[in-house]
Amino acid sequence: MTPDHLRTALTDRMTQEGWRWLDGACASVAADPALVGGLFPLAGRRCGRVRLDPGDPYGWTVDDAARCLLLAALPLTGTSLLERIGALYRTGDAAERRAVLRALPLLPVGEGALPLVRDALRTNDTRLIAAALGDYATDHLDADTYRQGVLKCVFTGIPLSALPGLSGRADVQLARMMAAYAHERTAAGRDVPADIGPVLALFPDVTVPGHGDLEHVPTATTDRTGPREA
Repeated sequence: MTPDHLRTALTDRMTQEGWRWLDGACASVAADPALVGGLFPLAGRRCGRVRLDPGDPYGWTVDDAARCLLLAALPLTGTSLLERIGALYRTGDAAERRAVLRALPLLPVGEGALPLVRDALRTNDTRLIAAALGDYATDHLDADTYRQGVLKCVFTGIPLSALPGLSGRADVQLARMMAAYAHERTAAGRDVPADIGPVLALFPDVTVPGHGDLEHVPTATTDRTGPREA
């Protein structure tokens, strides 16, 4: 996502009043970055909270996109930017924290925001976990933490399709971990999440003990009902 992509995605999702507020808020934080602390929490009420894709419970919302545009308007870099977004994350509610995580690929923060990603992965908020494993984590998160994050998605019912960089970050060790999990599930007479299959398919030499591959392992396809709204 780029700011232009976000604005295009918002085209039919916001009222004229919402656009006026957002454009004014972006201009305000560009002139005075300290104002973002007061404007950031207001985005949901002023711009809306509907999903950009109504069928995707882990996808972007209008307030996600609006808050990302606010952060992208900040004329800050380096430590000053990290301190500002860190404060917004620490003091924000779940929706505000999610927006900070989604904004990271738009901001010149290098690897400096990885503590925020790791903090989100320690929570039990499924939408926060999914947002943490977005494009920024794909590019910067270390392999072991990324693998553990993907497994947490499997454990908590987050569909792996919500992770945009998984096919590029998956490795044989992750496949082995998933195969071991699938074996535990089948040994206990429980279904295996269906989206483990495509990851194992990337590494055909990795098999589920006692089953070979997932072709004949019972899989669950309808038990992921999505997160509770923030």
